[in-house]
Amino acid sequence: MRRILTLIAATALVTLLATTLAGASASRAKLLLRKTSVGTILVNSRGFTLYAFSRDGRNKDACAAISGCLSVWPVVKTSGRAIAGPGVKSALIGTITLKSGVKQVTYAGHPLYSYVGDGSPGQTSYVNFFQSGGYWPAVNAAGHLVK
Repeated sequence: MRRILTLIAATALVTLLATTLAGASASRAKLLLRKTSVGTILVNSRGFTLYAFSRDGRNKDACAAISGCLSVWPVVKTSGRAIAGPGVKSALIGTITLKSGVKQVTYAGHPLYSYVGDGSPGQTSYVNFFQSGGYWPAVNAAGHLVK
């Protein structure tokens, strides 16, 4: 009986560890590249365009200080270092910590955002869109803004 209980406890521990590790890796952002009508740009793991904001400074998020901005342009957040997909330069990936404690992914110093108006992967209709007092270009693999 004791052996069975030990086996059950060991199985429960393995399951708990596997679930914890899966959850930790699931919350790490993944940056990929996608060919689009504006060129090859950064996208998230679901294929949606990632944007920079023209009012941001290097490693500084200006959108967070603008009322309602982050509800329309959510930050790309991560629990650890973001994962670089094929062609994405891992040396250009970084993070900044917002006042809320959220870790926002940066690429070549550009804080990254998604857009709630994008309806499908690879959509580029809003690249260089003017909103919240600035422009929203996409970012390419070299870390340059795509307008």
